[in-house]
This record gives sequence, structure tokens and C-alpha cells, in this order.
Amino acid sequence: MEEKKISEIDIIKLCVIVIKQWRFLSRFAVAGIVIGIIVAFSIPKQYASSVILAPEFSTGSGNLSSSLSDLASSFGVDLGNSKSSMDAIYPEIYPDIFESTDFIQSLYEIPVRLQKDPNPRPYLDHIIKEGKMPWWNYPKVWLSELLKPSDPLPKKGEGKADPYAMNRTQWDIYNGISSAINCFVDKKTSVITISVKDQDPLVAAILADTLQLRLQEYITTYRTNKARRDVEHYRQLTEQAKKEYEEVRDKYIRSSDAHLNVNLMAASAKIEDLENDMGIKYNVYTQSLTQQKLAEAKLQERTPAFTIIQPAKVDPKPVSTPKIVILFIWTMLSLIVGVVIVLYRNLNIYRLN
Repeated sequence: MEEKKISEIDIIKLCVIVIKQWRFLSRFAVAGIVIGIIVAFSIPKQYASSVILAPEFSTGSGNLSSSLSDLASSFGVDLGNSKSSMDAIYPEIYPDIFESTDFIQSLYEIPVRLQKDPNPRPYLDHIIKEGKMPWWNYPKVWLSELLKPSDPLPKKGEGKADPYAMNRTQWDIYNGISSAINCFVDKKTSVITISVKDQDPLVAAILADTLQLRLQEYITTYRTNKARRDVEHYRQLTEQAKKEYEEVRDKYIRSSDAHLNVNLMAASAKIEDLENDMGIKYNVYTQSLTQQKLAEAKLQERTPAFTIIQPAKVDPKPVSTPKIVILFIWTMLSLIVGVVIVLYRNLNIYRLN
């Protein structure tokens, strides 16, 4: 009990000492307020926009693939075991796509507009020319430019740099865009949330909408790459088979008309050979056409679909830390520093007799 009483008395003494130094502490509070105001008004406002979409689930694709395989087998066509195929790109790795250099560099030439300026400009120009940063970053930039001259920026029409040999400036741009865009996938529902931050709310909304379109294009291109090649391959085979069939058919018609009233064995044999050849060419043509139709059906099956749950919108409310919060934090930090100094000067109160 005696030790607790002594501790209680010591704490009271500490509070009394701190309160007595209110004039000294008020200086720190004023300094914190001034610093907080400077910092709060130096940090550019950030606005955010997001898109929520749900990808197509391929739960029924196995049945459709089986139906296509059965239909193809009836024509003697083997489409392979589509049931065992599996995508290498699935929703959980969509965020990694957003971080790839090719994907980010494809955003450089996107036309964007400011909320106060409707004139379009490339997204890269917006970042370089209209992006703001806190004043305390300028000395770092100036020092960096003095020590090592800045590498040239990508020129208009040359926004896509070599992903294997990007210079320092291009890496800074890449890192800036990479930190401004985000893709989150809910593992339970596979719902995708794409969010973008920018110093202009309209730019954030435009970029968020473009990102969801680019993601759909990226995934669609990947999933349908082989199917599109198959469609083109069978289309060429069908055209060639049709051409050969029509040539043989024309020969058969001309030969039949020329020997209409002729009963020579040689003429009959020639016409019969042409008729057999025409039948073979026709069978090849119909089989190629069937393969083309099946390939087109498989392409449609492989094409993914995305349902947009929440489209991109312009949010006028900034998402950056409010100025009042920054002011409060700096004021409290300054007061804490002042209290620590006061207590340090009065360490003798901890010495118990």
C-alpha cells in the first residue's frame, strides 16, 4: 500500500509540474499548429474511383465442352479433352496483371480529361505536367537531377518503353502509376474491385472505367487465343476445300454437257471419275465447314463475361487525410515532445527517499 501511495503521489507531482509549464508547452502547441497547417496545405488532395465487377463462372463449361466433343465425334472430328483444360489466369492473380510493366505502359496513351478542363490529353502527360507533389520533395528531385541528369521522358507516340531496359525516369513513372491503381479480388465471391487514385476526380473515374475494360480485354485475349487461331485455321481450310470442290464441280458439269449424247466408255469413265472426285471434295468441304462451326462455338464458349456491379463514378470527396486530422496529429506530437522535455528536466521526482 505504501508503494502504491508513493507512486500515486509521484504521478500527481508529474501532472502538477507539467501543468505549471503550460506557457512552455503552449509554444510547442503553437509550433505544432503552424507545422500542421503548412503540411496539411502542402499535401495535394487525392480522389478515388472504383469499379466492382464479377467474372463469369465456368461451372457449366464442362457440359458445353462435352456436348461439342460429342457433336464433333459424330463427324469424325477430335477437339481434344477440353474437360481437363484449366486456365493459367484466374481471378486471384488479376492484381499481378495490374503490376506488369506491359499492362501499366498500355495506360500511357489513354485520353483523360480534368474536371475543370474538358480538353483531352494522354494520361502520361497528365502525370508529368499536371501532377503535384509536396514542397519537401522538391529538394530531393533537385539533388537527384544535380547528381545524375534525368533520363529523357517518353515522347508522344513512344510512351511504351522497353520493359527490359527502362531508365530511371520511366521507372519512377511506372512506380507512380502502380501505386495509384489497385485490384482486389474477394477470395470467397471472386468479386473484383478496381480502384484508382488521382489528384483529379474525373481522371480517376475515367481511368477506373478504362482499367476494367483493359482487364476484360486482357483476359478475353488470353482465354480465346488458341480458339481464335483454330477458327482462322479452319476458315482457311474451308475456303480451300470449297475452292477445290467448285473447280471439280465445274469440270464435271462441262464434261457432262460435252458428252451428253455420247455413249463412249472413255467419256463415261471420265465423267464417273469426276463425279467421284467431286463427292470426295464435297465431303472434305462439309467436314472443314463443320470443324469451322465447332471452332466458332468453342470460341464463344471460351469468351468470358463480366458483370459490372458498380460502375466508375466521379466522387467529389477526397480520400486523402483531412487537414484537420493532420493539424491535430502535429499539435499532439508537438505537445508530447514538450511534455517529454519538461519531464526530462525534472527527473529528480523519480528519486524516492
